[in-house]
Amino acid sequence: MADRYLHLTGTAPGRFLTRRLGLPQPVPLRRWTLETPHLDGPLLHLTAGASAVPGAAEVLAGAGLPLVERTDRPAAIVLDATGVATAAGLGDVHAALHPVVRSLAPGGRIVVLGTAPSPDDHHQAAAQQALEGFVRSLGKEIGRGSTVQLVRIPVGGTAQAAGSTLRFLLSPRSAYVSGQVIELTTAASDPATPDPAASAPVTDPAAPLAGRTALVTGAARGIGAAVASVLARDGARVIALDVPQAREDLERTADRLGATALPLDITAPDAADRIAAAAPDGLGVLVHNAGITRDRRLANMPADRWASVVDVNLDSVLRTTDELLKAGAITRGGRIVATASIAGIAGNNGQTNYAASKAGIIGLVRSPGPRAAAEHGVTVNAVAPGFIETKMTAAVPFLIREAGRRMNSLSQGGLPVDVAEAVAWFAQPASSAVNGQVLRVCGQSLLGA
Repeated sequence: MADRYLHLTGTAPGRFLTRRLGLPQPVPLRRWTLETPHLDGPLLHLTAGASAVPGAAEVLAGAGLPLVERTDRPAAIVLDATGVATAAGLGDVHAALHPVVRSLAPGGRIVVLGTAPSPDDHHQAAAQQALEGFVRSLGKEIGRGSTVQLVRIPVGGTAQAAGSTLRFLLSPRSAYVSGQVIELTTAASDPATPDPAASAPVTDPAAPLAGRTALVTGAARGIGAAVASVLARDGARVIALDVPQAREDLERTADRLGATALPLDITAPDAADRIAAAAPDGLGVLVHNAGITRDRRLANMPADRWASVVDVNLDSVLRTTDELLKAGAITRGGRIVATASIAGIAGNNGQTNYAASKAGIIGLVRSPGPRAAAEHGVTVNAVAPGFIETKMTAAVPFLIREAGRRMNSLSQGGLPVDVAEAVAWFAQPASSAVNGQVLRVCGQSLLGA
């Protein structure tokens, strides 16, 4: 559904009126296209603190932007603050960014590199945790369609593990991601049996998923169809799964992408067996996107409405994931990506069942993520969408819909492709250091942390 307010603020009279009334002034976001794969302008690399993460300059040089140490109009800024270890050292963060933050181009990117707070050094822990509050606050005030993130690199680690993450965050693919903290791991699997995808060369950067089979549940329409489309764009052989009742839309989506349609109720007892049979060579990517809502306040919610949401959104995800991992149907170096929601983080009136199921997805990611990596060489992550422009949100009453659009740092709703781009980043072979993460794709919604 068209965002008429966003269009209005793009006109001279609209800008004048909204400015006089003190209303939000969203900037149209620049998203990835074949014609515009990169931001326009140079990447400014700065350092705060006494030391810097090894290899940062080399990794940033591969982000697709000219790397400079000084410029009047950067498209992106990366501040290496891994060496900040005291409260006084935070002054170096201010000194580095204060002179340049206003010069950031509209739709620009700021990425702060930090490291994990130390359990043994409370001064370092305080300084590094302070970066989180700094980044979240700067994301709320930066404006003009720009975004700010914090990437934590393991203590003693190098920037190499952050390569895919920085390429994603410093590109148009991350247009609706802001105020996020991403913690990288030292390894995605047991060193004795390493993740083969982590070291395998990418023969075609435009098709990082070439040779991999990806299955997407709930793929007939909306976010699921967008995920299937982006994974296919990135070279994956896609199996699109949805309930038999959505067969017509499912087959239309599959035909458009050259994918395989798999009409299947994900809650069926034999769902995992049928998924494995559809991918006899194994799955390289498994995306749990299927989900339903049955909204009502708890006092008015019958047991069947509660059970159906938990069964589809959570129990089927747990069950199929366990069975597919146990059967070895997800190949070593594989990626599991589940769909949570900001409702699972912040809660939502009338959605106790939905919020519980999506919070459960976050538990799925945080608990078995390290174990799945160690035992199977598989990473487990989740996206948590905010207000995304779909047919479902188009049916929301006008005032509630407008509140959902404006109550974030970018003052607009996201698109299904924004969620899909985040899933595709998780799915990349080069993202083996990204594990157990929940990425909010919400424009830094005011709801939740």
